[in-house]
Amino acid sequence: MRRLVAAVLLLAGLAGCSRGVVSDSEGQAPSRTLHVFAAASLQGAFTEIGKRFEDANEGVTVKFTFAGSSDLVAQIQQGAPADVFASADTANMDKAVKAGAVGGTPQDFATNTLEIVTPPDNPAHVTSLDELADGGAKVVVCAPEVPCGAAAKRVEKAAGITIKPVSEEQSVTDVLGKVVSGEADAGLVYATDVLGAGAKVHGVPFPESAGVVNTYPIASLRGADDETLAAYFTDYVTGPQGQSVLSTFGFQKP
Repeated sequence: MRRLVAAVLLLAGLAGCSRGVVSDSEGQAPSRTLHVFAAASLQGAFTEIGKRFEDANEGVTVKFTFAGSSDLVAQIQQGAPADVFASADTANMDKAVKAGAVGGTPQDFATNTLEIVTPPDNPAHVTSLDELADGGAKVVVCAPEVPCGAAAKRVEKAAGITIKPVSEEQSVTDVLGKVVSGEADAGLVYATDVLGAGAKVHGVPFPESAGVVNTYPIASLRGADDETLAAYFTDYVTGPQGQSVLSTFGFQKP
């Protein structure tokens, strides 16, 4: 009966975006922690979503692990404690589903496309996608097993080019970091990463990116410490509050 009452109170708190979703006999909300594994490209948007979710629900703390989606799936399969998984593509979510790790039904909540990123002064004068393949610039990309790397391969195939990168990284934030630090002349990242980096980088949109769109799904995981809380976080992300934040960070609707 206590669990039923707690679930009802949690639903009411989330629907009204009020504080104090569950209270004890003294009117204090018990401490509850939600562990969310999310793709690296979601770091800015999900950090803000996490803060708003906490503000709406007294006693709730959201702890994030951000990394490449393929790395996160591997950690989940190895038993890492996680309640929610948000992937940067459907392929890695499918892996989690096939592994029996997903408890809820995956919901698509955002889309993203690639963009060329360079240092602010664009030292290699990159202006188009095909220039990444002519050998005149030191290029970094994501590894093929990572969603941004798989997207880069699809873009190369569609454009009929082959990029020979100086390194392949395990997350899109690693690619961005090498460009920001000046270790690379250019990289392929998501448009949202370029927007988030601001004046630290220069973005070069290219028309071929429109044909390669990454769809982001989210799901609660089997064995979550608090299945009700995990389910309502996924609903929060796919609902108007989460979608508003994602739009601010440059994500498109699925």
